[in-house]
Parts: sequence; C-alpha cells; structure tokens
Amino acid sequence: MVAPAPRSTAERVTDLARRREQALVPGGARRRGEFGARERIDRLVDKGSFTETGLFVRARPTGDVDRRPCGDGVVTGYGTVDGRRVCVFAQDSAVFGGSMGEAFGEKTVALMDLALKTGCPVVGLNDGGGARIQEGVASLALYAELVRRNVQASGVIPQISVVLGPCAGGAAYSPAITDFTVMVDGASHMFVTGPDVIETVTGERATAEELGGARTSNTVNGNAHFLAADEEDALDVVRDLLSYLPANNLERPPEYAPGDAPAGGGLDSVVPDRLGQAYDMREILRAVVDDGELLDVQELFAPNIICALARVEGRSVGVVANQPLHAAGVLDIDASEKAARFVRFCDAFGIPLLTFADVPGYLSGVRQERGGIIRRGAKLLYAYAEATVPKVTVVVRKAYGGGYAVMGSKHLGADINLAWPTARIAVMGAEGAVGVLHRRELAAADDPEALRARLVAAYERTHGTPYLAAERGYVDAVIAPRDTRAHICRALNALHGKRAPLPQRRHGNIPL
Repeated sequence: MVAPAPRSTAERVTDLARRREQALVPGGARRRGEFGARERIDRLVDKGSFTETGLFVRARPTGDVDRRPCGDGVVTGYGTVDGRRVCVFAQDSAVFGGSMGEAFGEKTVALMDLALKTGCPVVGLNDGGGARIQEGVASLALYAELVRRNVQASGVIPQISVVLGPCAGGAAYSPAITDFTVMVDGASHMFVTGPDVIETVTGERATAEELGGARTSNTVNGNAHFLAADEEDALDVVRDLLSYLPANNLERPPEYAPGDAPAGGGLDSVVPDRLGQAYDMREILRAVVDDGELLDVQELFAPNIICALARVEGRSVGVVANQPLHAAGVLDIDASEKAARFVRFCDAFGIPLLTFADVPGYLSGVRQERGGIIRRGAKLLYAYAEATVPKVTVVVRKAYGGGYAVMGSKHLGADINLAWPTARIAVMGAEGAVGVLHRRELAAADDPEALRARLVAAYERTHGTPYLAAERGYVDAVIAPRDTRAHICRALNALHGKRAPLPQRRHGNIPL
C-alpha cells in the first residue's frame, strides 16, 4: 500500500528528512578495510564543507535492474580543500559494483560541467567495474560524454584521478586523460582488459597486480603518477598536489609565505671531479627550493629524469632535471614522454619551469630506434618550444648533443640560462670527439694513447667548458654553485610578469 502524500509544510519537511535518511543508507557491503564513497570525500575535503548534488537521482527503470538506489552508485558534489573550492565525485562500489549507468554518468558529467563553469579543480575517486552491462549502450554513451568533458577541461581546470579499487575497460580512459593519477599499493588496478579475458583470448597468464596494479602502473607503463601506501595517504597526496596548483588556467598558482632557504654552500662540492662519476641531482634541487621540499611526479617511472613540483620564495615551480644516478641522466623514450607531459601541464597552468641539465644526450640503440625515439623524443623538444611560462635553466655538468638543445636551451625559448663552472657544453664528450676528429692521427701515431690524452685535454680546455656558450650569449651567466638559489630567485622575480603571445591557430600537432 502506497503511503499517503504529505500535505502540510511540516509533513513535507519531515518527509524530506526521511527520504534523505533513506538515500544515505549504504547500498551494500564494502570490501574489507576500505572507506565508503562519502567517507572518502569527507576525508578529502575540509570538515563540513561538502555539498552533495544529485542525491535523489536514480537509475532508469529497466527490466534488468530490480534495485534503483538513490545516487545510482556515485556521490557528486563540491566543497573546499584548505579553503579552496573543488568539485569531487566518488564511485560507490557497494552499488552495482560501482559500474556506470546512464544516471550515474549524467551526474558525473553534470559535475564536470559545473567545475568548468566555476573554474575549480575536479577530483575523481574511482572504484568501479566499468560500464553497467544491464543498461547497454546508454552506459557506453555516458563514458564517451565523460571523456569529452575531460578533454574540454584539459588545460582549463586541474583534473586529478584517484584509483582506489578496480578501474577497468572504458573506465580506465578517463583517468588517462586527466592530469594526475594516484593509485594505492596492493589495492588499485587499472587495465583495459582483465586477466581472465586476456588468458581466454591470447593464452597469456597474468595477475591483476602484474597487469595493471599500482606498482606496475607507477614503474612499468607510467599510467600513474603517485603510489600511495593506503587510502589516507592517497588523499594526502591529492591535498599536497592541489596546494601547488591554481584553480584554473586564468588564475595564478597560490602563493605562500617564503619557505626557509636551504644552505647552499655544499653545492660547490656536489659534482664529482671525475666526469663519469654519478651523484644525486636531488641534493642540488633540495638546496634550491623552499624548505628543500619536492613533490615528485612519476618518481618510480623513468627515474633517469626528475619531474617535481616545488616552491621558490613561496611560489610554485615545475622542476625538470636529469638524474645522473640512473643511466647517467640520459634521455630515452620514457624519460622524454614523462618530461614532455609535465612541461605541457606546467605551461597550461602558468607554473614557471626550472630545468637542471646534466645530460649525455638521447639514448642510442636498436630498441630505442625501433621504439620510435625520434618521434617520441621530439615530444620533449615540442613541449619546451611551445611553453610560454617563465623558463630558467641551469647547466650543472654535461650538456651534449641533442640533450643540450632539448633541456631548456635558449634556442627553444628559455628566458634565463645559467651554467656552473663544471658545465661541459659540446656536441659530444671529449673522448668521442677526439676519436672522430683525429682518427687518422691516432692511427698513425707511435704512441696513440699519449696523443689521445693530450688531445682530450686540449678539447676539454676549449669545448669542455661553459665559456664558449657564454661568449655567444647562449648562457647568460656562469655562476658559483653556492649562488644558484639567489640567481634563480632573481630570474623568477624578473620574469613574474612575462608575456609571450603565440600565433593564432587551432592547435599545434605534437608528434604523438
């Protein structure tokens, strides 16, 4: 028997409270140890700041769907993080496994539209089983609608995806388009096709963790940017990340009180005297940025290059640096693509770029050539050349060949270029250059090794220094390592109001 409709205002208010209470009842059991969708949002945003939208939205009536819980498996709304506005959606794995149906998708798309209209970041908490099979093509249509919103929002508002459980099939493409993806070690999985289907179709066997687990996505394929220890840690990463980012592409990144300036005196002895000896580039970076703090992006993927967010005098900067501890800081396919996407993100949101170069060049070899090092390595050249934000570069040690050109050189539009006295800017290293230039002399010499040593020393005195580049204006100043932070601060202050209009066009055609 249907309950009679309420008549008075008091009855209607009571009825509303009853309906809200029913709508907030969990839709089913959760996996052990995980938070519910609303609990996750509450742990992300400032206490009491969240306003939910679409609470009473329900799935369309179909013969295959007996239950039509309110919310349809996704919680959407807006709140604040550290007092700054943010839109959030959280998939509820307790309702239809978190799968996307038509109403689910419409709620999420409506939230994206709200974020675009109001110019605030979007955080998506993903924990779902893909498209809702019962609703057929409608669920697929909404996935496409969501991806279209992701593309429209790209470069306009920051988009952060947090994968807290499964994210499979078409659902995986939305996080792939967003700016950053956070995954939880041992709990998150992201792949287009699951292990069972792969084994059936190809005969290959792999666990979900091997195929697209958090560690695989952070170390092997680069699909994720941050590896969190647990859900709380993942949400902490999101809060840290948001603190560096502007609300949208028309606003400046947030500014804070300048952090402590690390002692820079030790920089004079960081670079080893022997060229082939490795050192940790992070020692240099921590001696330059506020409080020595770096938020590494894709730290475990392509470790031969460092991409990180940091602050200098309270202002956000994007740091790109070769890491001599891994493959001598060489640029390979993975490093090029990692850095190119980071550079383009910083440029889209007005975050100045700070580059530290110690690079032997692009990696040679059959695997790299067949893998497309020309096309894929060109992405980093394109990204730096396209970027219009303030760009400051420091050449620390070697900068050889194409590596010199791509790592924030003047020729790609860098504004201020500095070099340490230890910098070697040349087409190639001394040993290789002598072998090419003096091959016949060495072959005819009575003592080729002694001649080689003299020629290498002569090459080092002329080409193995930063001064030829400085003579031509390719380097603005050769500086003492201990003075690096001071020079960077002055350069960034001078470039704070930089204007660099580009020719009018639809868009460029980056080599994808």
